[in-house]
Amino acid sequence: MNLRRLIVVLCALLLSGAWLVGPSHADEPVTITLVTHDSFNASKSVLRAFKQDTDIRVKVLRGGDAGQVVNQAILTKDHPLGDVLYGVDNTFLSRALDHGIFEPYESPELAFVPSSHQLDDRHRVTPIDRADVCVNYDTQWFAEHNIDPPGGITSLSEDAYRGLTVVENPATSSPGLAFMLATRSLGAMDWRTFWTALRENDVAVVDGWEQAWYERFTAVSENGDRPIVVSYASSPVATVPEDGGPARAAVLDGTCFEQIEFAGVLKGTEHRKAARQFVDFLLSEEFQEDMPEQMYVFPVREGAELPQLFVEHADLPTQPGLSIPPEAIEKSREKWIRQWTAIVLR
Repeated sequence: MNLRRLIVVLCALLLSGAWLVGPSHADEPVTITLVTHDSFNASKSVLRAFKQDTDIRVKVLRGGDAGQVVNQAILTKDHPLGDVLYGVDNTFLSRALDHGIFEPYESPELAFVPSSHQLDDRHRVTPIDRADVCVNYDTQWFAEHNIDPPGGITSLSEDAYRGLTVVENPATSSPGLAFMLATRSLGAMDWRTFWTALRENDVAVVDGWEQAWYERFTAVSENGDRPIVVSYASSPVATVPEDGGPARAAVLDGTCFEQIEFAGVLKGTEHRKAARQFVDFLLSEEFQEDMPEQMYVFPVREGAELPQLFVEHADLPTQPGLSIPPEAIEKSREKWIRQWTAIVLR
């Protein structure tokens, strides 16, 4: 090789950086960020198993309730805060899809999920759990006061239940919004008439589920003053005495609004492959069977076994709960909330 050619080769190497020798980062573990709501939880052993199987670390970024998480993801969609979002439900689904915050991904694990739960045929989101919102009542309180529990959703406005119900504000609470949507499917009674009667029946309105459940519900709080609360189909499990026995809370028939939670790969992720692997993991038997006792939700994967406590005390409706198509919710949600506020909080 003559001197001129050697100089050309050396210059090419210098410009390409190929002469640099150092440790390779290709095999270093990937860290993805899961954007989710405050209620997300998973057993450490389950997340540890995912890391061991995939060499992917998961950082959890909680951001309030489902509505807040979705709104934040929309505001930051050009510079996403994470790689996967978990917790958007059917009450906010169309808003998330319309703003294009997810990229399509059809998980092979969807083969084990009923098609009725797969609400997006473009697979921008993947169903992960059911968390039906239902009215719960304190069985012990009603027995001690020798009062029959309410017979259905419209009976909450009857005089026998004056001052007994606490609900969440639909403007600030996901279960509050779901319950308001449920009342739009009453049938015989107009929903405005129902809420007017409920307001006159001294309904209590609080900002969020934690306040309603932990502070006002008599089955949970020693200082509680309301034996009827808007909560979840799984909530009775949390009222089973430590030494066993029946759950103190029960679900009121015909009051459940079907709520499905989804996860999706955020558009703009720098870790697309790892994010997709995590979505697959959320539908795995291991994660699906861990969810009930961690987040008090029901798995969507067919064949996933429920803990014995759920088998004995949870009350997942065998028939689909009240529901409204996500597109209809998105079109009228803000109008309905304004109407509700004018009726109940005026």
